[in-house]
Amino acid sequence: MAVRLSEGAISSIVQGGTPSQPLLQVISIRRITNGPPRYRVLMSDGINTLSSFLLATQLNYMGDEGLIAVNCVCQINRFICNTMKDGRRAVVIVDLKVVKTADQVNGKIGNPVPINEGQTQQPAALANQPAVKPMQNSYASDAASVHSTLAKSESRTSNKFGGIRGLPSSAGGSQTKVVPIACLNPYQSKWTIRARVTNKSQIRTWSNSRGEGKLFSIELLDESGEIRATVFTEQVDKYFPLIEVNKVYFVSKGTLKTANKQYTSVKNDYEMTFNNDTTVIPCDDVDDLPTVQFDFVPIDQLESKNKDTMLDVIGVCKSFEDVTKITVRSSNREVSKRNVYLLDMSGKIVSATLWGEDAEKFNGSQQPVVAIKGVRLSDFGGRSLSVLSSSSVLINPDIPEAFKLRAWFDKEGQAIEGTSISDTKGGSFGGGSTNWKMLLEVKNENLGHGDKADYYTTVGTIVYLKKENCMYQACPTAECNKKVVDQQNGLYRCEKCDREFPNFKYRMILSVNLADFGENQWVTCFQETGEAILGQNAAYLGELKDSNEQAFEEIFQNANFRSYTCRVRVKLETYNDESRIKATMMDVKPVDHKEYSKRLIMNIRKHAATQAC
Repeated sequence: MAVRLSEGAISSIVQGGTPSQPLLQVISIRRITNGPPRYRVLMSDGINTLSSFLLATQLNYMGDEGLIAVNCVCQINRFICNTMKDGRRAVVIVDLKVVKTADQVNGKIGNPVPINEGQTQQPAALANQPAVKPMQNSYASDAASVHSTLAKSESRTSNKFGGIRGLPSSAGGSQTKVVPIACLNPYQSKWTIRARVTNKSQIRTWSNSRGEGKLFSIELLDESGEIRATVFTEQVDKYFPLIEVNKVYFVSKGTLKTANKQYTSVKNDYEMTFNNDTTVIPCDDVDDLPTVQFDFVPIDQLESKNKDTMLDVIGVCKSFEDVTKITVRSSNREVSKRNVYLLDMSGKIVSATLWGEDAEKFNGSQQPVVAIKGVRLSDFGGRSLSVLSSSSVLINPDIPEAFKLRAWFDKEGQAIEGTSISDTKGGSFGGGSTNWKMLLEVKNENLGHGDKADYYTTVGTIVYLKKENCMYQACPTAECNKKVVDQQNGLYRCEKCDREFPNFKYRMILSVNLADFGENQWVTCFQETGEAILGQNAAYLGELKDSNEQAFEEIFQNANFRSYTCRVRVKLETYNDESRIKATMMDVKPVDHKEYSKRLIMNIRKHAATQAC
């Protein structure tokens, strides 16, 4: 059946109209290479053609994959019109549907001619049609409505926020028209957006050879898209107390530049910087603007993503660690840190590190749903997540994904142990944040035989410790633990540091035999884990070994036949053409029998449910 295009639609668009879901034909399409990649499309309504159609960046894939081709017919579901300086219209296509592919259309439809954008007379074809109803949720704002809203906001603001100037005006004195975020680009000088603040970072300071200063960033969202804005030194004190998360503002005259994707997950090719001409005015008319937008990546897909990728993740807090304090070397500043372990419906668990206020205020005792926007993916210990100052952490957010995840977890997810893709050293073992195995399973599943090391958690009993050669004299410097050579003259030489010292420190490498009911495994314990098992530090043990052999022996005897929850790394290593599994104790804790019993009960229920089916 022949396709009938929406004749007169292009003329209507040029004159400021908003035809509802017009059918247009693609006459040509080309990729714009200067600046961020975009597609420019020449489209026809059967009467006229217009060359200033642009695909929104989220539709670039349709051009890349050839889904939009010459002669195909498209239904334009949503679009945004932006008037350029010379008066011409740029039409950004936000949503479209290909209703007829090029193969289904017999060439160009009709004999369209390029439209003269200066013409004001409505074509007859359009005049004979009924009045076009404005598209619901269209981004082309009604001028009178916008001007009225801006005027009301400005009058409210004059008294409440004396430090913020009114909206910029054009040369003729009329207020600037609101522009959708998707239409912003560095080639515009006068614009105003109306957007919701979906995220606001804390104030950060910096100091380098060029000076020092402070900054904070926000993320702005309207119906067309989102953009990140950064506020620097002079404007920080002015805007930080005024801008609030989830509030809506008119923002004008920021500096736009190409976005650095390394520091943001916001899906916009550009980012904004506030300058001396920037104005921010609160807006009370907020019902039509969306809230935070997420693009969640399932946890089981994180392993296929590149390191340092910025992404959004959602999961149930399966377990969490206590807050710890660490000192940042670069600034010698103490910050709070907490690891939480998130589980989603893929059955995978990932570690996410919270910092500062997020770490201190987090409460995972009720196993909440946690959504994180703009978190950085790390390859430290498998795959893990690090929350940045620009990230948003939402607890039990009011979104469909959170409701679905909570229902799944309450019904079946809480009985799942989960498999961790994060090989973190610490962690609350009882919470199911690690790969639980029995030693016989480790052997039968050939863990450690792959290209990468495998990690598992088990409950085992120490049945033997090798005390011979477990202590050695090491370099006394804090950064070096290499073995020193006794020079027999009161000095000890470190080959790595190429220095001689009058003293040394004792270090430990302890071999233990770990056993459960089905198998046993030799495991190497370094300083921290060895000290945890023996209950004494290496310095004391070294002195005891030299002064009281019997007391030294008793410490090892007392450590036998004690049970621990152990985090173990296994990897096949080859030495002198002989391959064997090397197991290293990454962490060791006394068994938390309450948590361990919970895990056993969950396993029993899971197996009982399987048998019942």
